[in-house]
Amino acid sequence: MTGQQPLTALGLMSGTSLDGIDAAIIQTDGERVQNTGPAATVAYDSSLRKSVRSVLGTDGDADVARQLTLEHAEVVRALLTDNGYEAADIDIIGFHGHTVLHRPRAGISRQIGDGALLARQTGIPVVDDFRGRDVAAGGEGAPLAPLFHAALSGGLEKPIAVLNLGGVGNVTWIGKEGDLLAFDTGPGNALIDDWTAKTIQRPMDEDGRLALGGRVDKDILAGLLDHAYFHRSPPKSMDRDDFSFDRLLTLSPADGAATLTALTAEAVAKARVFFTAPPKRWLVCGGGRRNRTLMTALREVLRTPVEPVESVGWQGDVLEAQAFGFLAVRSLYGLPVSLPATTGVNRPLTGGRLHRP
Repeated sequence: MTGQQPLTALGLMSGTSLDGIDAAIIQTDGERVQNTGPAATVAYDSSLRKSVRSVLGTDGDADVARQLTLEHAEVVRALLTDNGYEAADIDIIGFHGHTVLHRPRAGISRQIGDGALLARQTGIPVVDDFRGRDVAAGGEGAPLAPLFHAALSGGLEKPIAVLNLGGVGNVTWIGKEGDLLAFDTGPGNALIDDWTAKTIQRPMDEDGRLALGGRVDKDILAGLLDHAYFHRSPPKSMDRDDFSFDRLLTLSPADGAATLTALTAEAVAKARVFFTAPPKRWLVCGGGRRNRTLMTALREVLRTPVEPVESVGWQGDVLEAQAFGFLAVRSLYGLPVSLPATTGVNRPLTGGRLHRP
C-alpha cells in the first residue's frame, strides 16, 4: 500500500472513436478507489471532429491541439459547475489528449493536447504525456487502463477479462492471484464507424442495426484475420489505422458492417490463446458494449458470459476517463503506470508530466 492520502482527481479521455470527451471525478490514493463521483460525456461538434480526423497519422498540429485543449477545458468547467465543485476541490487532472499516431516499434506515440494550457485554463494541476516514457523505454505505451481495472476488481471471482471496445479493442486479463496481462485485441469500433460514415453517412452503426441486416463475407473476413498483428504475441498494441476496409468496398453497406463486426468479435476470440487460464466472464466497457449485434457476436464466439461492466457496478461510459484520473494520482506519487505484463516495458515504470497552473 502507498500509505498516501487519497486525492480528488478528474480524468479526461478522448478516444480513438472520435466521438467526444469523457470526464470523470474519482477519489483515490493510486492503489485503491475510495469513491467515484460525477461524470459526463460531451460529443465533439462536427468541426472539431473533422479537425482532429485531419491530423490522424501525423505528428499533430498546434492549432488543432489548442482547439482540442480548449474544448477539454470547457468540459472540465461544465462538469465542476454542474455538480457544485470549485476548481480548488480538484487536486489533479489526468489529461490523455487524443492519439493521432501510435507506432511504438518506431518509438512513437503522439497524443495532441497541451497540458500546460489546460492547467492555466482550469487553475488545476495537470498530468499529461502518460505514454511517452514507456515508449522511450521500449514499451508499447498501451494499454494503460489495466492497473485501474485491477484496482476495481477486488471481490470479483477470477480469472476475468475486461474488454474495452473503443476505436481499438483492448483486453485486461486478471488472474486468481491478481496477475495481469494486457494488450490490444485488434479493431474495435473505428473501422465500423469509418465504414458507416463512408457508405451511409452516419457516424456509427447505432445499436448494430446495419450489421444485423447484413451477411458476413467469410472469405473477406478470413483475409482480414490473416493480418500479421494477430500472429504476434503480447505485448502488442496497434494504431486505429493499422487495418483498412478497402477489400470490403464491393460489399453492400449492411454486408460490410456485418463483416467488420464479425472481425472485431473474432479478433477478441483470438486473444484467448495468450491467457494462461480461461476467464470466467468477460466484462465489456467502451461504446462497443452498446452495439447489440457486436455483443451477440462476442457471446457466440467466446461461449463464456459476456456482460457490460455495469453488471458489476462499474461506469462503462467513463471508465477510461476514471483510469486517467487514477493514473494521474499514481504519477504524482511516483507509482508505476505501466508494467512488463501490460506494455512490455522492461520494468515497472511511472510516467506522466506535471504542469502547474
